[in-house]
Amino acid sequence: MTSWRLVPFFVAALVLIPVGVVSSSFFAPADDIWKHLVETTLPMLLLNTLWLALGVVAGTTLLGVSLAWFTAVYKFPGCNFFSWALLLPLAIPAYVTAFVALGLFDFTGPIQTTLRAWFGTDLFWFPDVRGRLGVIIVMTLAFYPYVYLLARNAFLTQGKRSLEAAQSLGLNRRQGFYKVALPMARPWIAGGVMLVLMETLADFGTVAVFNYDTFTTAIYKAWFSMFSVSAASQLASLLIIVVFILVFWEQQFRSRMRFAETKKSQRADRIQLIGWHNYLVTGYISTILFLAFLLPVLQLSIWAVQSFAQNFGPRYLEFLWHSLSLSALAALITCFVALLMVYAARRYPGSAMRLAVRTATIGYALPGAVLAIGVFVPISWLDSQLSEILLHLFQIETGLLIQGTLITMLIAYMTRFLAVSHYPIDGAMQRITHSIDEAAIGLGLHGWSMIRKIHLPILKSGIFTAATLVFIDVMKEMPITLMTRPLGWDTLAVRIFEMTSEGEWEQAALPSVTLVLAGLIPIILFMRQTEADS
Repeated sequence: MTSWRLVPFFVAALVLIPVGVVSSSFFAPADDIWKHLVETTLPMLLLNTLWLALGVVAGTTLLGVSLAWFTAVYKFPGCNFFSWALLLPLAIPAYVTAFVALGLFDFTGPIQTTLRAWFGTDLFWFPDVRGRLGVIIVMTLAFYPYVYLLARNAFLTQGKRSLEAAQSLGLNRRQGFYKVALPMARPWIAGGVMLVLMETLADFGTVAVFNYDTFTTAIYKAWFSMFSVSAASQLASLLIIVVFILVFWEQQFRSRMRFAETKKSQRADRIQLIGWHNYLVTGYISTILFLAFLLPVLQLSIWAVQSFAQNFGPRYLEFLWHSLSLSALAALITCFVALLMVYAARRYPGSAMRLAVRTATIGYALPGAVLAIGVFVPISWLDSQLSEILLHLFQIETGLLIQGTLITMLIAYMTRFLAVSHYPIDGAMQRITHSIDEAAIGLGLHGWSMIRKIHLPILKSGIFTAATLVFIDVMKEMPITLMTRPLGWDTLAVRIFEMTSEGEWEQAALPSVTLVLAGLIPIILFMRQTEADS
């Protein structure tokens, strides 16, 4: 049992290896590679990434804060429905929303085709959907729930009281929002914005669909088009530095948050909207929900029905089996490691243990393309060393032992999604007090018998939630799967990437619908948990 003490330190070292490998590329640059990058792609990548980050941050802040304020403070038709329905866009991977938007609004899509038929080509004008603005709008619609969720939690603790306090100071509702409610909610909003920034920088599928070059697409192209792992590693080193700066800022904002009990009975009553304000707010929220969730799901369903006979067959079932088996295996391994870490932290608390656990869970902040590079390079080196040893000792030519196998993928998945499994299991572990352990010992239970009969029944819901979240995240993960999968091991996400790369939107619809249905599961779990806590 004392060996559990070493588990978090071992996992932390495992996480730090890819981070260290990628970071070392920045501190040991190859001059010829940097010269090529600076002369060709780096300025464009920096500019594209900067504009994308600024645009998505502005859009998600505007949407997330306004929607959170309306649903938390005001009462209008459908407010209870919208309060949870506005989270539904999280069920749709951003790259799925991207190709649906192109399929509908591109020059040859049904929207522009119909408008040209109505108004003629001379009178009709439509913005370029494939430009920077199109990418920003799609990612804004996909990522605003991060800001919405945190901002709404902040506004719920204020409610009508903040406006009443503002009115007592002689301010009207609008002034009260800007001068009282908004400053009080700023740490939560900033936390949501930081999550959006990290998701934007880590995104690969959306920008690939739009052919909008950022660091993630450049890393992929450097590896698979230029066949240069060194160039990909150099680009990844720049991205990882930016991500760690954002993680530091996010931690600073989180440290400024103050949490208080906000049960339903303690929350202030909502303000009833009257007259045209009712219709204006309801129309605004309905439009956002329609564009971000209902329209993509409706169009996907239409395409899936039209192409079902063509796409549903042994090939699709193979994609589905690969996704399900890979996700289940990753969830099993990740949750098992997380459970060992949680037990180690419980039995041997201390600052060193907390640091090890925190280090082991930083992988979720890293873009999938960066982790793919960071895992691939040391495994490639280990493979070559093992091959030389076996050849030298036993005259056996083995070829690749680890590289190009599921082991590489599973290590990358565990590194990235360990935090997703750790937090639910750790939260469930907090319910097991030391008095429960003492009572179990008094009944003659020790070691594994205590874990099996006392702990696991209490941890069951947390483990189930953790496994579900990891399972869904692995199913939707694109860059790690694309860059580390064995030959022929295609998944639903890979199928979507291949079909959208060729502009075959209908062929990508059926696997996309499967991922959307899977993505609804964690939202349902979250809503059930919210209802239980309220």
